[in-house]
Amino acid sequence: MTDAPPGRPTPATDLDHAVTLMLERIEGPLRIGAPLGLGKPHRLLNALYERLADSPDRGLHLYTALSLDPPGPAKGLEGRFLGPFVRRHFGDDFPRLAYVHALRRNALPAHMEVEEFYMQSGAMLGSRQAQRRYASLNYTHVARALADRRINVIVQKVAREPGGEHLSLSCNTDLTFDALAAVASRGLARPLMVAEVDPELPWLGGGAAVDADFFDIVVDPPGPHPRLFGLPRQPVTDVDYAIGFHASTLVKDGGTLQIGIGALADALCHALALRHADNAAYRRVLAALGSDAAEDPALGAFDVGLYGCSEMLNEGFRRLVDAGVIRRKVVDDLALMERDASGNLSPADRERLAREGQFLHGAFYLGSADFYQWLRDLPEATRAAIGMCPVSAVNELYGGNETLERLQRRNARFFNSCMMATALGAAVSDALEDGRVVSGVGGQYNFVAMAHALPDARSVLMCRAARDSHGRRSSNVVWNYGHATIPRHLRDVYITEYGIADLRGANDEDCIAAMVAITDADFQPALLAQAKAAGKIAGDFAPSPAAMRNTPEALRARLAPLRGDGTLPDYPLGSDFTPVEQRLVAALGWLKAATGSPMGKLGTVLLAVFAGASRDREALQRMDLQAPGGIGAWLESRLLSLALAKAPGTGTGP
Repeated sequence: MTDAPPGRPTPATDLDHAVTLMLERIEGPLRIGAPLGLGKPHRLLNALYERLADSPDRGLHLYTALSLDPPGPAKGLEGRFLGPFVRRHFGDDFPRLAYVHALRRNALPAHMEVEEFYMQSGAMLGSRQAQRRYASLNYTHVARALADRRINVIVQKVAREPGGEHLSLSCNTDLTFDALAAVASRGLARPLMVAEVDPELPWLGGGAAVDADFFDIVVDPPGPHPRLFGLPRQPVTDVDYAIGFHASTLVKDGGTLQIGIGALADALCHALALRHADNAAYRRVLAALGSDAAEDPALGAFDVGLYGCSEMLNEGFRRLVDAGVIRRKVVDDLALMERDASGNLSPADRERLAREGQFLHGAFYLGSADFYQWLRDLPEATRAAIGMCPVSAVNELYGGNETLERLQRRNARFFNSCMMATALGAAVSDALEDGRVVSGVGGQYNFVAMAHALPDARSVLMCRAARDSHGRRSSNVVWNYGHATIPRHLRDVYITEYGIADLRGANDEDCIAAMVAITDADFQPALLAQAKAAGKIAGDFAPSPAAMRNTPEALRARLAPLRGDGTLPDYPLGSDFTPVEQRLVAALGWLKAATGSPMGKLGTVLLAVFAGASRDREALQRMDLQAPGGIGAWLESRLLSLALAKAPGTGTGP
């Protein structure tokens, strides 16, 4: 248990009472720190916003990140799909954050300020207020920044111990402890600690558990209790699978794993689980991708297993724990870990590892409703093997027991995604060329730096080779870009759907050649022309014949049989969509791509006008288009019918 301040917490009868207590105990402006993601107490923050929105004499400064908000209202086919899904998935009573709604409209009151160091991806590109107050920070520097801002309140959603008196920080041990330590190191007053108990939040003990008097105010809002924010799981494409399987070949048995979130991470975890459970099928996928690793004897099932050490725990880790891939345990005992590294464990050591060891450490968790239920239902032995830690303990080596952590994190592979990469090895992950922030740096730099600090670790940045936007296809491997998240001098490994570029220690010419080899064939000539014009590669250099076949069509053909036999399912980690919604997701994705340009839109509309109604009556009914009324609804029904016929995997036609 964590040390707590003296005194018992004040119980608040409801959210309004909790706000009253906060305002009584804090004079002047409230400078509030709130966790990112799931641990943010939405209802408490909304009650505070409502109380202070029309009170300019009480300033409110909120320091947080990843303010989760369900998709808002939409028009047309997108609206027909999202409306029913959002109501079913999130619930009609989900508490949308009032300050997020204000930020989207650039209407946050002048006496209020919201400063985030990581944003929900792409959600605030149009918000001037959010963009101006974005703080570009490495995750491990946030606690220091909170102390610099002299926060006087920390609010957090917590879980209550079943049948006990303790509370758990559960989903967010990431910054609370670190922030309190940073505040104390400056000799500042301890912030007022306010907890909102959520019975939906899974209980996790160990390092996440605190005595009740760790908090000064505890509120148990009456029910009904809204659902936790569940991230809808997205389909995994051929491109995603190719990247994930290439990435999986870099993972060593007995090593350490860090992953991010999204379809690329889902594909990687499916690949690792398949490698362990059906190694022959795993190698068939690698062979289809043309990977030299298809015959590598080291890529067998996991005899020792992996140790997971990741800032975020998510759906992929659930799959790997259940599959028996994540199972290598560590303990905080330097001598034992030294014996483990040298292969000299005694029977007593092995018994202690089995009894006390943990195979998964994280600083926060976020995932689907199924993931949260998995956490609630864990057997006690498995629950004890998962440790929630401060971000300072997970994302870096320095400041704790570095020697111990080096032994625990052997053969580490740190997998993260980026939006773009330059031919010279810089990564673009968080912002656009004009400075607008898409998401944030988060922990990416931390893991890149740690990979270079550990002797046998690698930083792996995964990037789709190309993107489609507004009917135009562009390369994600570029010569240069006006913004970089990871500088070129920290380049290590890049992966696209076309293979692996190992750039560690490479000179610029070899770096360019390796990046060209994993670039889409359509964009290789222009990229090479820029490199040659700059004098960075030989004038007679040409891509290999294999690289010149880097096309989406070739990739699709290679993976089609594996798609057909179920080796590469659309939703490898489960789906939050019903079967008919899965067909609609594919159809709407096809339609979006087909209508991306003005000419594409015109051609698609003409095709749709002369297409018959779809035989997929269930899909039309789900979209309320089984009996369209009016010309607009009739055209939407024809467009949807065309998309259902054309989209791969929908299996329907006019």
